[in-house]
Amino acid sequence: MKLVVLDGYTLNPGDNPWDAIAAMGDLTVYDRTPAEQIAARAAGAEIVLTNKTPLDALVLAALPSLRFIAVLATGYNVVDTAWASRQGIPVSNVPEYGTDTVAQHVIAVLLALIHRPERHDRLVREGEWQRRGNFCFWDSPLVELAGKRMGIVGFGRIGRRVGELAHALGMAVLACDVQPGSPPGYEPFAWRAMEEVFAEADVVTLHCPLNASNEGLINRARIATMKPGAVLINSARGGLVNERDLADALNEGRLAAAAVDVLSVEPPLESNPLLAARNCLITPHIAWATLEARRRLMAVTAANIAAFLHGEPINVVNAPKAGDFGRQP
Repeated sequence: MKLVVLDGYTLNPGDNPWDAIAAMGDLTVYDRTPAEQIAARAAGAEIVLTNKTPLDALVLAALPSLRFIAVLATGYNVVDTAWASRQGIPVSNVPEYGTDTVAQHVIAVLLALIHRPERHDRLVREGEWQRRGNFCFWDSPLVELAGKRMGIVGFGRIGRRVGELAHALGMAVLACDVQPGSPPGYEPFAWRAMEEVFAEADVVTLHCPLNASNEGLINRARIATMKPGAVLINSARGGLVNERDLADALNEGRLAAAAVDVLSVEPPLESNPLLAARNCLITPHIAWATLEARRRLMAVTAANIAAFLHGEPINVVNAPKAGDFGRQP
């Protein structure tokens, strides 16, 4: 059984071994794979593992040996799942590994935006405290979160965990989701239509998947409905945000601040307007990346592959035609 990992560096930069997966066959791991080398590197593999390396129909058609695709993430839009379905190839993802990690990141960047600890630390080291002459000083507005409203777009596992943490900080929680489910046990909490979440929340955080219906969800028109001085956080997908419109809103003071962990192109192009936007905190897609979360991701991926080999694939995100899944060629 030949297995190929197309972009394994972020999952295992040296602290998260591939041993459990290597035990299942002949494993080759590439740190990253340029688009022009995807088909060649995956050639002959029965199982291909990818995180962000795209597997479109053209590439997949060039891989006649392929039997199973393991996505090293929750989002699986990098794979043409419709094509895989038609060929009877199951695609599995890892639906839950970073709930606490991503929620923790959301609160971390929110607190950074409203307290600016690194900025104040730098000013102290530059002598600003002495120049001010007072027993304290602050260089940007300081905001108390208690009593503010946290708006959560996408109330799945991560969104719900963010809500719990926001509640612990004294915030009221407003949420919208295409499948709302049961409300959480804390108060104050309220379901709202998406338009109401944007209009009423002091902080809006995105936790929805990217699809054709919500690409560019955050645009000039949407921002115009938000409260003046609101904060936007995106740790979901870069394509949810029109980056030019967000940069303009920040530079014009219509939003107080934004924190984005994901961008439309990663790494960003030098022309990305958010790189020069005011009060914009950009982190390099790290909300998911604690060692604890990466270890869970590795373990679940190994379980996904083992289940496929036993003919009973799990965490399947597409609908392959009926067949003998897991049969080795």
